[in-house]
Amino acid sequence: MSEQGYTRCHSNHCVYLKKQNDGSYVILLLYVDEMLVAGSNMQEINVLKRKLANSFAMKDLGTAKQILSMRITRDRKNHKLTLSQNEYI
Repeated sequence: MSEQGYTRCHSNHCVYLKKQNDGSYVILLLYVDEMLVAGSNMQEINVLKRKLANSFAMKDLGTAKQILSMRITRDRKNHKLTLSQNEYI
């Protein structure tokens, strides 16, 4: 990831961040065999996914609905993102 310009988070080594000169960013979260990519620039997200797919066998499951037993709910109209661990509890 460092070869691609990503910086590893000091407080959580499963998190990588890449900031662009225009202020946009891409965040990559890795945990064993789960991956979540988020960011402000969809083009950069797609570039990262293509590079990773060239190096690893992976599936693009589309918009995240769940990761690490957390349910992800998006309310785009009200600009809200909710995480729930009901299944985990």
